[in-house]
Amino acid sequence: MRAIFTLSRNASHLGRRSPLFAVAASVVLAASLAASGCTSPREYVRNGFKVGSNYCKPQAPVAENYIDANDQRVRSQSDDLSKWWTVFNDPTLDSLVKNAYSQNLTLRQAGCRILEARANLGIAGGNLLPQSQTASGGYSRNAAAIATGSTAGKFSDNWSTGLNLSWELDFWGRFRRAVTAAQASLDASVEDYDDVLVTMLSDVATYYVQYRTAEEQLAATKANAELQRRIWEKTKLQAQVGTVSALDPAQAESTFRQTEAAIPALEISRREAANRLCILMGMPAQDLESRLGVGRIPTAPAEVGVGIPADLLRRRPDVRRAERIAAAQCEMIGIAKADYYPAFYVNGSLGYSAKNFPDLFKYNSFNGSIGPSFQWNIFNYGRILNNVRYQDAYFQELVLGYQSKVLTAGEEAENGITSFLHSQERAKSMELSVVAAQEATRLVLKQYEQGKIDFNRVATIAQNLVSQQNAYAQSRGQIATGLILIYRAIGGGWDIRLEPSQPTEIVPSRLPPVEAPIIPDKIEEPVRAPTQNGTAMPQPPQNP
Repeated sequence: MRAIFTLSRNASHLGRRSPLFAVAASVVLAASLAASGCTSPREYVRNGFKVGSNYCKPQAPVAENYIDANDQRVRSQSDDLSKWWTVFNDPTLDSLVKNAYSQNLTLRQAGCRILEARANLGIAGGNLLPQSQTASGGYSRNAAAIATGSTAGKFSDNWSTGLNLSWELDFWGRFRRAVTAAQASLDASVEDYDDVLVTMLSDVATYYVQYRTAEEQLAATKANAELQRRIWEKTKLQAQVGTVSALDPAQAESTFRQTEAAIPALEISRREAANRLCILMGMPAQDLESRLGVGRIPTAPAEVGVGIPADLLRRRPDVRRAERIAAAQCEMIGIAKADYYPAFYVNGSLGYSAKNFPDLFKYNSFNGSIGPSFQWNIFNYGRILNNVRYQDAYFQELVLGYQSKVLTAGEEAENGITSFLHSQERAKSMELSVVAAQEATRLVLKQYEQGKIDFNRVATIAQNLVSQQNAYAQSRGQIATGLILIYRAIGGGWDIRLEPSQPTEIVPSRLPPVEAPIIPDKIEEPVRAPTQNGTAMPQPPQNP
């Protein structure tokens, strides 16, 4: 049930004060504060004349240091993360990142969400002013029944124009809290943009590393397959002259076919990584082999500056976004509590009405009324109370979500650090393993030609060389992806939006236009470089 009370003055007394309303408003205001039991008068004043509690940033669980903080390769100082991908010194990767930042469609969607939030903030701010403002005007020609004895004549004209206004005063902070909530939502949309940017940058680097890793594995596998094919052909000739049994060429072919079968799988992995790079750059999937050229797996530095876990609260956009969403929801509790109290209005209507149009704006054609009123939802406290409970429970849920996000951020940073550190150790062992496997292959082929060993051992060592070289390339790729995961986990890269944008070599896309998506004309050729610590990756031995 809604109780409505109205006190009004006609136009002839617009300049006079209404003591009756002042007294009534004071009584209603005091009664509502006392009767609702939600917000005391002292708290109401302390909160800036708003009901409900003001927001306080919740505590977040963070560790004092990272688990591997004592490792010399993990520095407690933070690096400049605005362009973290440049630590790989790979011009091709730099070009991919540059084009993705200019063209990524998911990032543009996040930018549109900022515009939406900004518009909502403007709407919320507009509610602080009179909520209803309408201008009206009209003309009518009326006919009166002669039988009624009307003296106005059978036909008459009526011209009218006017302005109507209704203004709900923000006594309880409903609209001011809505503005604060909209501002927090706008902040959250900016943090969402930054989070999308961080994810996009790390994805570009990750899929580029995957592309280069598959490319190197593919090259090594093809070289080994060629070597095994020549061994197979040689054993066939030996079997024909009776030097070896028919078992040797059969086993040699099996070894060769097994290695050859691994090539299509690696081709698929490389193509899938290239396709994903195309999507990240906002362009249709296409063959990037000619644009990317042949390059090395990005070489990561041996150490990284990660700061301390508390820095995640400042650096991670998704953590900041979760906190801003909770802040916006806290304001919704106060907005819900405002329903306990009466709403105060000022209603006004001013206009002119005349029979003839030339007389419409004369003084004696003026009419109007203005006066305050209030409306109070009574006997609805069950619904209001449960709405307050709902908003408060949702706020508590978001606070817990924020704290959970902080924990997840710490976990991701720890995972990246341990992957980065232990992948370095694995790569060193794998490098020695590849060198040993290469030497073993050379020796076993020589011993086989001399008739000292059977072909079964040759096949085993040849297969081992292939697996060791693939694992070595994979371990070096894991070093790079581990470092990428660290930079992603500590929120690296969003700072790039604070820098002036630079033009890229691009051409219009053939896709349906979404703010004119663009495709790069070309990707810079990579600088040819060794694969690991200045030493080229060990290659399989040539056919003796």
